[in-house]
Parts: sequence; structure tokens; C-alpha cells
Amino acid sequence: MKNKLALTKNNVIPLKLNPSFSSEVADESLYGMVLELKEDLGNGWYKARTHYDYEGYVHESNILIDNERALEWPKIADHYISHNIADVMAEPKYASYQIITLTRGAFIHLTGREEDRWCEIELIDRTKGWVQKEFCKKMPNFDLDKEEEEVRKSILETGFLYLDTQYRWGGKSPMGIDCSGFVSMSYMLNGIIIYRDAKLKEEYMKQIPLEEVKPADALYFPGHVAMYIGDGKYIHSTGSFGKVVINSLNPEDEDYREVLHKTLYAVGTVFGR
Repeated sequence: MKNKLALTKNNVIPLKLNPSFSSEVADESLYGMVLELKEDLGNGWYKARTHYDYEGYVHESNILIDNERALEWPKIADHYISHNIADVMAEPKYASYQIITLTRGAFIHLTGREEDRWCEIELIDRTKGWVQKEFCKKMPNFDLDKEEEEVRKSILETGFLYLDTQYRWGGKSPMGIDCSGFVSMSYMLNGIIIYRDAKLKEEYMKQIPLEEVKPADALYFPGHVAMYIGDGKYIHSTGSFGKVVINSLNPEDEDYREVLHKTLYAVGTVFGR
């Protein structure tokens, strides 16, 4: 098949490891994310590639297959939901009804209309609804060379929004998130694409010595990734605790994780490349 483009039309959808509803989840796609459909496998299943080059299998019930809209959407959807959960209401008031509920990371298009504490948004099917203004944030466009300190601070602030979020294999939303989902979303919501898996890939990050680590850099362990926050501490989503927590590389700290400290094998940064 000639590759088609699709948009994620539901709140959080699974990208499966295999084309089956009972398959393990490889990743998740959030509302408004573009998918490239690489292969039609029949029975509604497609092999898909995300905009950050991760692949999995998606079912047609979760996507809108529309090349034209998928090409247009990234150009106009320059805002995202920044709150954990946001109801998109039919009218700019609570005494209305929800059109859809979105999570942090959903890409949305603001029409420019506002009323009191509400802003109007357009959804991928061109339906319009209303969201609280404070729940919408414009995707930043940082200069990594000139704004390094601001970028590092913003990445950390984004990461801390997920603190205590439950661990979910393949997850990357406030409903549940895994280690690489956590780190990659903290970067993605600051306009920076890194590899979604727990591997350091040089095309996304530069490896540096541990002595040069700074806040927002990534710490790599076998099958695991975390984000350094300073003072020897790091934040990560871990199945051992079942949620996003803070731990330390300092043996003197009560939140020290010896098994991770001893297996730390790489530090990655997007700065100074």
C-alpha cells in the first residue's frame, strides 16, 4: 500500500507490539498525534510509525485516516493540553456536556475565540468545543544553544507534573506512564524529540561523562531511563515503586537506589551537540 497518514482520534490509544487487541502495548499515541500507516494488515489493523519514528500496530477504530487533515494538523495544532485531564465542553460553561476528555499531551488547535475563563478549540474532525484557558499551553520553540538554562528548567517543570503518576508499561500520559514515556514526554512537550525507548541513540542525544551531568539530562541503565534533577537526584517512572518517584545516586540519601547506581552506564544530553 502507498503509505497513508492518520490522526489519533481518541484520548489515549495503544500501539500494540502485534496486530491484536490482546497484544502487549509497545507505546501509546495521544489525541492529535500523526501516524504514518506503513502497512494494511487487514481486519482493521495497520502497522504505524509515530512522528518520533517509533513503530507499532494500531486499529482503525482509534484513528482518523485522512492525509490532507494529517498534513494540515501539525501546522495549526500548536497548543497542547497541559493539565492532567481536560474536558472539552460543548459550550463555555460547566453546565454543558463533554464532547471528549483529553489528557496532557493532546495536540489541539485554538480558534482564537475566548469567553471568560474558556477558550474555543477545534478538534481533528473540525468539531469545536471549549476548554479552560489555563489547561492549554502553546508548544514552545526553544533555541537550545541560546536558551539552555530556560529549556532545562522547563523540561524539569514538565517532568514534575507527572510525579506520583502510576507506572504503565508502554504508557505516556497522566493515566499511566513508563520510564521512557516519562522522559520522552517531558522533552516532547518542550518541542524536543528524543528516542522513546530506554536506549541512548546518538542521533537524538550526545553521550557525556557522569561528571558533566546537569539537570534535565537523561540517565541510562539497562532497560531503564531516568531524568537527572540536580544534587545527585533523579526522577523516573519505575515499576519497582509502581509510579513516578525521586531517587538518589548518593549512598547517604534515604532514597538511594544502589542497584540503579551500580548499573548506570550512560548519560545523555541534547545540549551542545
